[in-house]
Amino acid sequence: MKKTSFTIPLTGEQAQALAELLATGNFRARTVPYTIAAAEGADCTVAVYQSGKCVVQGRGAEDFVLYTLEPQILKRAGVGYEEALDPEGSAPHMGVDESGKGDFFGPLVVAAAYVDEGIASDLRKMGVRDSKAIRSDRVAMAMAGEIRERLGNRFAVVTMGPEAYNRLHGSMGTVNKVLAWGHARAIEDLLEKVPGCPRALSDQFGPTRQIEMALLKRGRTIRLDQRPKAESDVAVAAASILARAGFLAYMARMGKQYGLELPKGASERVKAAGEAFVARHGAGELVRVAKCHFKTLDEVLAAAHTTRAAAGLPPAPAGGHPKFVVWRRPKPE
Repeated sequence: MKKTSFTIPLTGEQAQALAELLATGNFRARTVPYTIAAAEGADCTVAVYQSGKCVVQGRGAEDFVLYTLEPQILKRAGVGYEEALDPEGSAPHMGVDESGKGDFFGPLVVAAAYVDEGIASDLRKMGVRDSKAIRSDRVAMAMAGEIRERLGNRFAVVTMGPEAYNRLHGSMGTVNKVLAWGHARAIEDLLEKVPGCPRALSDQFGPTRQIEMALLKRGRTIRLDQRPKAESDVAVAAASILARAGFLAYMARMGKQYGLELPKGASERVKAAGEAFVARHGAGELVRVAKCHFKTLDEVLAAAHTTRAAAGLPPAPAGGHPKFVVWRRPKPE
């Protein structure tokens, strides 16, 4: 039986090309809110949303995707091939991903999402894809809400606020070990809810053994897989969106608490925000909002004419990352 509804993510270039295609041929223009183009054909409707999502509906939807959208716009075959190309992608498993690893301000958030054949199919129809391919934070937050609703309780989110992250990094010595700990906790938390899940998949960031060593008793039975570009898996993509939403929500709360916009990333704009933060709240408070092993911290402190030691902050990484240097925030006198 042919499918009558498709939701397919497009790049900006693909969305523009489809809009131009819909303006020609046997399509009648339609007015649909939040779209850059919408049209009706003989047996299907097509809407290209500002978010980059394309929705095709009607009894001719599958033919439009197979014979027009894929060959002319997407330049690839996809409909009907997902399970053939990646049979494990629809089998019961969980995907794990993180957000905030490369951001000076804010937490590190790790999420895990469980899928089976039905859930995987529904998430694909929703247009779930790697959160880095979603340009709008607003769209990512909205999609995270849809994912949570579909998953029910079959997801887990582990949030390491900056102060906790700095303690973990100080005791573990490397970002990869902190990541492995976070992934292990997310896997354990989700196994509490879906104890029969046989497999966990994540992006390749270090030896799988690091995660295995961090797992507790419940997690010892699960199969762990890592692979490059794992975000192509719908469970990992869902986890990436949940993690991003958790990161964005934390950043919003933190900005409101301190009365400053705290930008993402580690750019010159972020450095300027760090200098403004120090001027208002003091250098010692950076441990509560920033990842202290970043070089950005030293640049911010230099601009404020102070040092890590003077501010009571963790020591600078030696040789890239210190190994097993334990740091604890000094108690106020």
